[in-house]
Amino acid sequence: MLPARALLVPAALVPVLLVPCLLLPAAAPAGAEVIRFVITSREPFGEDVADKVGPYERIRGRVVYSLDPTLEANAGIVDLELAITNGEGRVEFYGDVEILAPRDLRLAQPTVLYDINNRGRRLWGGEPFFLRRGYVTVSGGWIAEVRVDPHRLRLEAPVAHDEEGVPIVGPVRAEIVTEAAAPRATISDRGQLAYEPVLSELPQATLTRRLREGDPPQPIPRGDWSLHVVDGPREEGSGLIDAEIELAGGFEPGWIHDFTYLARGSVVQGTGFAAIRDLVSFLRYDRSDENPLRRADGEPVARRVIGEGRSQSGRALRMFLHEGFNADEGGRPVFDGAMPVIAGGGQGFFNHRFASPTRTATQHAGHLYPVDVFPFTYGDETDPFSGRTDGLLRRARAAGVVPKVMHLDTSSEYWHRSASLVVTDPTGTRDAELPPEVRVYVFGGTQHSPATGPSERGQLAPNPANYRPLQEALFLALDGWISDGTPPPPSVHPRIADGTLSDWRADGAGWRPLPGVRYPEVIQQPEHVDYGPAFEHERRIDHHPPLRTGKHYPVRVPAYDADDNELGTLRLPALSVPVATYTSWNLRSPAIGAEDELLGLAGGYVPFAATEAERAAAGDPRLPLAARYAGFDDYLAQYAAAARHLVAEGYLLEEHLPGVLAVAESHRALFARGSR
Repeated sequence: MLPARALLVPAALVPVLLVPCLLLPAAAPAGAEVIRFVITSREPFGEDVADKVGPYERIRGRVVYSLDPTLEANAGIVDLELAITNGEGRVEFYGDVEILAPRDLRLAQPTVLYDINNRGRRLWGGEPFFLRRGYVTVSGGWIAEVRVDPHRLRLEAPVAHDEEGVPIVGPVRAEIVTEAAAPRATISDRGQLAYEPVLSELPQATLTRRLREGDPPQPIPRGDWSLHVVDGPREEGSGLIDAEIELAGGFEPGWIHDFTYLARGSVVQGTGFAAIRDLVSFLRYDRSDENPLRRADGEPVARRVIGEGRSQSGRALRMFLHEGFNADEGGRPVFDGAMPVIAGGGQGFFNHRFASPTRTATQHAGHLYPVDVFPFTYGDETDPFSGRTDGLLRRARAAGVVPKVMHLDTSSEYWHRSASLVVTDPTGTRDAELPPEVRVYVFGGTQHSPATGPSERGQLAPNPANYRPLQEALFLALDGWISDGTPPPPSVHPRIADGTLSDWRADGAGWRPLPGVRYPEVIQQPEHVDYGPAFEHERRIDHHPPLRTGKHYPVRVPAYDADDNELGTLRLPALSVPVATYTSWNLRSPAIGAEDELLGLAGGYVPFAATEAERAAAGDPRLPLAARYAGFDDYLAQYAAAARHLVAEGYLLEEHLPGVLAVAESHRALFARGSR
């Protein structure tokens, strides 16, 4: 084991990919939020998807931003006033950008999709669904802790300095959970970077462990572990590294370890929201030759923009709206439509001192990061703990820039991401009133991301239900809503008033026990914790870990029908004409530790018995396939009718029917087994 100070930073590891930024042209005069848009490559993308659209191209580049810290529009960016300014008193920084657009911009849709990328990875916008229709899709770097990688989009954010010009220092907590025994573990999260420790203070750093998130932490003796830098820092003062802890005896799977240390070089991560705002504003309103989406007639393509984000980036979109960034520095609207997807009730660790955007909160891991915080709803509600009244759209409404919002969740978010708080008051006792600009759709019996194959991580088989066709249909509905005022399909989500949103415990939700299936005894439930006296106004965390108050925001889940499938939700045909129970929860396998806890963001799949004999032998309370359908053809006919009903209601498109019906065809073998 190396001593604690054995921190080696080879000069060769400082990425040369940063050098091209030094060659950018001199900054434009003050007054513009985007002062340079430098295209570094253009290349063909995809195939000629339709004669009326023609070939696409991928445009990559870098954007240089400039912010005036004294402007009211930038006042909410934490520590912006501590960033180094240029000779004109402005803070400059830059980020990557990628645009997919028809080569002939005259054929492009006037609505542009801005995909807020997830940890530097684009998740939407390059599919044939968009290309066939001529949509331009855009994504820009907004996270500083993304590694330098040609396949990811990142932000080179400014660093906060003290009054002597030295990068500020402060306490940081890194939570570590492994799914296999390991002698070492990274202090960063999901392949991103972490803050650099102050070497002189490293002997005072602490490492603790606990099996469950609510257990008291057990201190690990200082002599039993050491820290090793694997990569970084990227450049002087950047404060971001990759480091690993080596632990005597190794890390046990499933255990939660907290590493708390004094770090240096807090990035001004809130500039990521300004980067989203200002890039979209530039593409919408700038008529100079630097705008790559300016048509030959001088008009920008983007007459309207829909902002979409999935999971982490969906939470970012919610916080973007709450923090008032949907108005640019001139007060003009940024997004006409907003589509947070699988974001649950959260916001994120996005605009704080020593922010770490990659961190999230689930039932077992990350529970104490400032992710699930009030407000949760789009309309105004009152926090029962602070007495504060607020809503996600309050600032946008005051500025006259409220977008049309479609909030899309899977039912898995009700277990893992506190999603019921989107549609209830913070005490969980009544339904919240949705503003007229908001629709909420909950996809029943689905998990955070559809399973694509078998997995040994959970106690149940993974949930394969694919909600992407619903998301695509609703995107077009959102475009119609902002373009010509066509009302979208009605919201579909469980409600307290009709009994479809219930207590999460088995008895309260109406769960019928199934043989071999353990129902959860835990759920992700946001806790009102004490981060320290400076948190509310300065977004600085002084208590690591935060002080626990025992006060929680109550959450609920969809109630169950006789098959243990969920009520009050938008059901795919696989749920309305089922061959199985599709759970929105799963428990961790003993192989990855903490087997009584939820497997993060995962659901499960429990098939029905084929025959009455199988059902009786297993003690399964659910009807077998043979008692539900007269055979596969009957099943397929009912399934197809359910799919066409969704098309008629506007939740699916005709083009989705072949793929949706293919799911039913994949179940043919289940009926063949029952006929033998």
